[in-house]
Amino acid sequence: MAISPTLLGTVQDVQGATVNVALDKDTVSGLIFINGHGYRIGQMGSFVRFPIGFTNLYGIISHVGVGAVPESMSTDLPHGHRWVRVQLIGEAQRSGNFQRGVSEYPTIGDEVHIVTDEDLALIYGRPGELQFVRVGSLSSTGSIPALVDVNLLITRHSAVVGATGAGKSTTVASLIASLSRFDQYPSARIIIFDIHGEYHAALGDRATIFRVNASEGRPLYVPYWALKLEELLEVTPFRDVSDTDRAALADKIKELKIGSIGVKARDEVTTDRVTVDTPVPFSIHRLWYELHRLVLSTHTVGPGSNQSCDTEAIKKGSNGHPEEGSIMKVEPPQYESITRGGPGRIFLSGAPLNIRSQLMATQALLKDTRYDFIFRPGPWCPSPDLNNLDAQPDKDLDELIKDWVGSDNPVTILDLSGVPVSILTDLIGVLVRLLFDGLFWGRNLPEGGRSRPLLLVFEEAHTYLSSGDGRAASTAVRRVIKEGRKYGLGAMIVSQRPAEIDPTILSQCGTLFAMRLSNSIDRSHVTGASSDNLEGFFSMLPTLRTGEVIIVGEAVQLPLRALVDLPGEGRRPDSDDPKVYAPDGNSGWNRPRRKEDYARVLKNWRHEDARN
Repeated sequence: MAISPTLLGTVQDVQGATVNVALDKDTVSGLIFINGHGYRIGQMGSFVRFPIGFTNLYGIISHVGVGAVPESMSTDLPHGHRWVRVQLIGEAQRSGNFQRGVSEYPTIGDEVHIVTDEDLALIYGRPGELQFVRVGSLSSTGSIPALVDVNLLITRHSAVVGATGAGKSTTVASLIASLSRFDQYPSARIIIFDIHGEYHAALGDRATIFRVNASEGRPLYVPYWALKLEELLEVTPFRDVSDTDRAALADKIKELKIGSIGVKARDEVTTDRVTVDTPVPFSIHRLWYELHRLVLSTHTVGPGSNQSCDTEAIKKGSNGHPEEGSIMKVEPPQYESITRGGPGRIFLSGAPLNIRSQLMATQALLKDTRYDFIFRPGPWCPSPDLNNLDAQPDKDLDELIKDWVGSDNPVTILDLSGVPVSILTDLIGVLVRLLFDGLFWGRNLPEGGRSRPLLLVFEEAHTYLSSGDGRAASTAVRRVIKEGRKYGLGAMIVSQRPAEIDPTILSQCGTLFAMRLSNSIDRSHVTGASSDNLEGFFSMLPTLRTGEVIIVGEAVQLPLRALVDLPGEGRRPDSDDPKVYAPDGNSGWNRPRRKEDYARVLKNWRHEDARN
């Protein structure tokens, strides 16, 4: 009886999903050819097939070894006892599709065969179905596309991890480009949190770009009045006030919001239902101004009397008018100095609030133009003055959310490179929370996430989603990871240090794209986050080529090793390593010396814009 050319060996023992296979003595080591295609025998990470009745079980080789044999058997086994260890992954009926998991297990003596291109095509090949998008091609067989299931990729979350220079950003750009093809997914919507401004060139033809202090793209505004109380306090000097003062601040903000509803009605919001966290416009400049007058004013009557606006000791200017200051210019009233005695004595305010230093710090904050995108948010900014305290913003939150997730382009890039580092983490938490709340409350509407899911891509996630971090970003992303699936929100975590990512977040990523990782701690976190028993497979991570990725999890039929499709020139993220030696001689240390103008460097530095 002729031996099948695909025969690898026979089952030696079975321990759960781990199967040890003894290589057949007639199995030739090295490279063999079947139907014109070359296959490596027993290569790490390659697949094998167990034919059992009408079912084929599939597994992946995780270990390869050879053992010594007695001298009496050296003639039959001249190369020693050769074996491979296999992790079972899934099964397929002889005439059916592949599925994860196994319904039966091999037994001692069952044959084990090499997986050929025909088998791989059965498992992976669905290029004609719109449910799958191409990432690249299998490393072992370039003719077979590496496809991922869009449904499971988006709603079950994913992570792209790899060391610096492994091709991580390029992989993300290629994947986003495939997910945002107008002809395949005309209603796709993806938001990228781009903290280094890398994705403009790669996705500019299909993206709406929002930037802080924008010189190009559209300005990014995050209205302070859309923040919850805790979020607002975290980005202002009021974060450290006592519980009593915090309660007073909450009451004052609620009072201003109720007043705003009285001036301009908001759909389905009545004054009796307004809370301090209800996203209703109010003026933080007016809040500062009124608190300043309450706490830092001087009066013609003492604290035991009825101090009020009428008793304030406001100075008069050279024109004889009171120097009442300006709300939007953040200029406080000028008061007479307190006196110790005598007629016309001037007293300090008797307000019980202990927020004097916070008010002065808030004055400086509201004047700092770096924070204008949040405290002077363009058409979303109420701009009251002393003659019109009831000014309302020109736009409401519906137009803000529409700008972010309802534009004509499928991709939105939130370029956060100009955001002050001190509030970056809190700002990302606010943005995620706003998007989650909007799609949560609109989940049953055509604009909601159930009808039109949203993918959130978190670049350089280790900088703001670190383990044990209880700040706003980690809290908001954990909520998306745990609950977002039900409401059409998916997350893609991108990081060069998976060991620093909150384990709750990483463990909930159903699909992992693992690129070259040399650090053993990072590799152990990736292995632990995988739902499959693939320690041997992940041991290849240090040897992956640039642009090569191991994909495991729910969005792929079987774990696969693929070469990512590289975007064309001019469509790659701005993350390439600078050349110390450049063959073209136009940059690097080998270029000719030329006149340099560091005044332009200073200009960009002061404008905080590297694109001028």
